[in-house]
Amino acid sequence: MANGGPVEHGYPHLETVRSAVTALYRRLSYDTVRTFSVSVAPADVAFCDTDELHLGAQRVARELVRHYRLPDARLIVGFREMTHAAHVELAAGPEYFVELNDRFRTHRRDIGAALAHEVAHVYLHRLGLSFPGTRDNEILTDTTATYLGAGWLLLDAFRQDGASSQKLGYLTPEEFGYVLAKRSLAFAEDPSVWFTSAQAYTAYGAGMALARRDGQQPPLTAAGWAGRRRYARDRRHAQDHRPAVAEAQVPYRFTPDSHGPLRVSFPCPTCHQRIRVPVRGRVRARCGLCRTVLECDT
Repeated sequence: MANGGPVEHGYPHLETVRSAVTALYRRLSYDTVRTFSVSVAPADVAFCDTDELHLGAQRVARELVRHYRLPDARLIVGFREMTHAAHVELAAGPEYFVELNDRFRTHRRDIGAALAHEVAHVYLHRLGLSFPGTRDNEILTDTTATYLGAGWLLLDAFRQDGASSQKLGYLTPEEFGYVLAKRSLAFAEDPSVWFTSAQAYTAYGAGMALARRDGQQPPLTAAGWAGRRRYARDRRHAQDHRPAVAEAQVPYRFTPDSHGPLRVSFPCPTCHQRIRVPVRGRVRARCGLCRTVLECDT
């Protein structure tokens, strides 16, 4: 939890975020991911200063347990002084003990954001899905919370002014915006209408721009002129069995096929699983993981 200190920006964890989205689709399946098409509603996790602290925290925790479809899980929420925003004890269940930073006693509007992350930990624990290392596992948790409809609360908890700053979660604001944008494009849901933080709007806009660029990379037909020209040059080198000219990182890879034409692989712009298709002009590909239909010009 950044509390008055510097807030990291940009996309330092982007590859891990993309891997987390892929892992989520692989573990849950397309059909299960689609059951999370509706995000947590602001009214369900609203917390007024006049609400009783512990009863209100338990109410918000129950709403998030319901959202993650964990009917037999019970969260017991307490408060104590600590460095991090919150901590959950991942035992066998069905009871899970969550401790929130004492800061939330007076910043109650963000209790939902802190609990969104901790309940996502419980959800992933129940699934048996994790990444090696604390850092990557926390990024997986933030990505899961956001992609499944609760993480907009984490981005909305990001606030900065001339005197103070606050940010929850391990992703940067722009990375939260990116995952939210991925969700928005997949489910046709606009989370920005719920933001109360001006900084959340800015981060979401930046994330949306990057998410849209994922769908504008060759060999997709939506790619721009410069990308198509570079792709055609790299394809000629591959067809002539010459190494490609070293340049900026490109998402596609050409691979020879002993039983047929040259093939190109590229990440699905929705779930980032790599798709491999023959190099033969216009091709319509369907991602086997997230079922996205892609128009390609290979």
